[in-house]
Amino acid sequence: MRIVHIITRLILGGAQQNTILTAAHQVQRGHEVHLAYGPIYGPEGSLLADARASGAHLHEVATLRRAVLPPHDLLCYIALRRLIRRLRPGVVHTHSSKAGILGRAAAWAERVPVVVHTIHGLPFHDQQPLWLYRAYVLAERLAAARCHALVGITQAMVDAFHREGIGAGRPFSVIPSGVDTRRFTVADSDRDRAALRAELGLGDHADAFIIGIVARLDRLKGQRDLLEVLPEIRRRSQRSVHLLLVGDGWDRPAIERLIAQRGLGDAVTLTGLVPLDRVPQYLRAMDLMALPSYQEGQGRTLVEAMLCGTPVVAYAAGGIPQVCQDGLTGRLVPVGDREGLTEAILELLHHPALARQLADAARAHARTHFSAEAMTGRLEALYTQLAMRGKRPRASVKRVSNTHLR
Repeated sequence: MRIVHIITRLILGGAQQNTILTAAHQVQRGHEVHLAYGPIYGPEGSLLADARASGAHLHEVATLRRAVLPPHDLLCYIALRRLIRRLRPGVVHTHSSKAGILGRAAAWAERVPVVVHTIHGLPFHDQQPLWLYRAYVLAERLAAARCHALVGITQAMVDAFHREGIGAGRPFSVIPSGVDTRRFTVADSDRDRAALRAELGLGDHADAFIIGIVARLDRLKGQRDLLEVLPEIRRRSQRSVHLLLVGDGWDRPAIERLIAQRGLGDAVTLTGLVPLDRVPQYLRAMDLMALPSYQEGQGRTLVEAMLCGTPVVAYAAGGIPQVCQDGLTGRLVPVGDREGLTEAILELLHHPALARQLADAARAHARTHFSAEAMTGRLEALYTQLAMRGKRPRASVKRVSNTHLR
């Protein structure tokens, strides 16, 4: 197949890692793969080098921007149509909201045989003003009418679209975002733990309990909540407790101010961006991975932590409950429940046997359901199925849904 993936930006994020990993595996399976993306900017980091290493043909679309910019958006639509017309792909697969809206419109206008969109996260959520929420819902309804199928990385994404009347008459599939399970393992955990703590200047605190989070610094990712509960956790723990924030982003100045205001400078380490190939080492050095995110499609870093054998605690936001099952593979608390977050962390801190039991079950669960090979194989099967059905979906097409993670 000749496949074109379109995504808004190749920043360091879960949707972007998913897209590049998909492209790389599709190249390995013998397909001709193209990846179109907008300019990479901002403090979140770049995945351009990883995209180049994937083997896909890269196309930067200068007018593809995250913000709503009508003149740029019109020019972007025209540019995407020209690119698609030149490449004549059998499949156009879009990712993220802006690329999904413009890319689907362009592919549909060029009568691409198979147009698919993956919902990596909801563009509408309860932290937005109502007018903006409604605008995103309307845009997604219009875009869904211009594709042959939609893919949710969790059932929660599919359910949210159905609740808002998005994608009526279109087939939906649930295909979890895959992870390279060869990179995220429990091997060398003790060595990584000691080496990284020494590197971060924590050598004098070898027995410290490290709570970590790997995520871009964004107000919706929950780093501020961890900073708010950290003093209470330290007060109630007999062990030294340290917070490790891995990543960078636009919220860094606010986070640094909060650290200073709470007098937590000696209890928090901000690493900034770290190379992707070192993320497993950071995860293995943690005693617990926390993701108190307010909006999440799947929680890719939770899956990675689970594969590394690191116990996890998270808010039950978005698709996270399909990844982490409370009391079975980790601990979940309601979104925004800081008291519950405190208690869940302290429970695993004070009961290491329970933490290990949950981590072992989580690792087995992640290896079974979140491999890159399984993701790529199911996407290819979906492309083939849609290609055989013709250029336009019929109203009678049944909804396709995989509910094994519900």
